[in-house]
Amino acid sequence: MTTRHAPSHSNNDVARSAYGDFNLATHVGDDLTHVQGNRHLLCDTLALPTSPIWLEQVHSNMIVKAETNSLNAKADASFSAEKNVVCVVMTADCLPVLICSADGQKIAAVHAGWRGLASGIITRSIDTLGTKDVVVWLGAAIGKHCFEVGDDVRDIFIEKSIDYGTAFQSSESKWLTDIYQLARVELAQLGIFNVHGGEFCTMSDENRFYSYRRDTNTGRMATLIWCT
Repeated sequence: MTTRHAPSHSNNDVARSAYGDFNLATHVGDDLTHVQGNRHLLCDTLALPTSPIWLEQVHSNMIVKAETNSLNAKADASFSAEKNVVCVVMTADCLPVLICSADGQKIAAVHAGWRGLASGIITRSIDTLGTKDVVVWLGAAIGKHCFEVGDDVRDIFIEKSIDYGTAFQSSESKWLTDIYQLARVELAQLGIFNVHGGEFCTMSDENRFYSYRRDTNTGRMATLIWCT
């Protein structure tokens, strides 16, 4: 997963803008020259085998196969069972989820905002991979002390399962929400417990992360996975 800063060893002068050093999103109002420069730097720094299959994320539960034909597809997850195909999602508070089958042959990258989680995007992604023998990593997202939602959002999850109640803590007229716990509950219901990550807060860690809730006009980080 990237941060809001370009790799320290690079001379990325062309990529600097009002959106910080390392915005990778083309849809947030940043200069496209800056964004493309950052994307090239990302490929070079990580020595990616191919260009990432970028999506047009729409807070859905749609998942597509990562291939050239799905570039900029309206979806919030992509998967692959081929070598050297790079799945990627962008976030700035929502939860990036990486999934890999235990044999290392199948992968998925998931953009999981609360809407996607409520509509079962993680379950759909696991079903698409065709195995529950997976390793899951939860990237940086908004922390449980910063993510406030109303009764309407909590009710959606509680109607799905009372187990989701563990992700909500009452705070005056709102609910503080643990987006990591929302994901863990869904995974636990699938019998998946090999889950890692989930210890950061994008909103409170301004030095490292973009945050839409904190800044509104902001960039996006990228979270990537591929098989070699």
